[in-house]
Amino acid sequence: MRRIYDITQPVRTGIPVWPGDTAYGEERVWTIDPPCPVNVSRLTLSTHTGTHADAPLHYDAGGVPIGDVGLETYMGPALVLHLPSGLERVEVEHLAGRVPADTRRVLLRTYDRFPHEAWDSRFTAMAADAIDWLAGQGIGLIGTDAPSLDPETSKTLDAHMAVRRHGMAILEGLVLDGVPEGVFELIALPLRLSTADASPVRAVLRSIGEA
Repeated sequence: MRRIYDITQPVRTGIPVWPGDTAYGEERVWTIDPPCPVNVSRLTLSTHTGTHADAPLHYDAGGVPIGDVGLETYMGPALVLHLPSGLERVEVEHLAGRVPADTRRVLLRTYDRFPHEAWDSRFTAMAADAIDWLAGQGIGLIGTDAPSLDPETSKTLDAHMAVRRHGMAILEGLVLDGVPEGVFELIALPLRLSTADASPVRAVLRSIGEA
């Protein structure tokens, strides 16, 4: 058996969300009792709740919604890299010499311990130059344990615009605690939300070869 790492945030009441975004809510609308055989719940949440995939529509008014993105990018070998905690931005210097030529997906761990209980406004963002450099190495998907590639206060979204230029895919809010550096099989499929700008995902990594 190959080892599986669940790199998804637990979605629950109180999960930290982007300031001003929709809080997660869960309401039981049907409950098992003598006249009812099932439990059924109503969910209220942002498309960017927890671990999620951004669609081009999120940062491009003419971009495709998440229900129309190709799925191949979200499955396959992915390189996990550990970066020093506390960085303001990931720069080219943090990546150069660490990405093998055949790499197509990169997942960046920037937290020593993921902040499950509170929102962190000082998360590590990505420099647009670093995204340009990754695209030049053939990377098609960038994943991060931060909630965004751009700083919380950014209005220009330079990192997202770099992703847009190169037609790359984005995963944000990954939980990479306990995952060593190396290459794993990534599976992180977004829901087929036909007109949405993003989707929560259940993201897992599976070891390649024997456990």
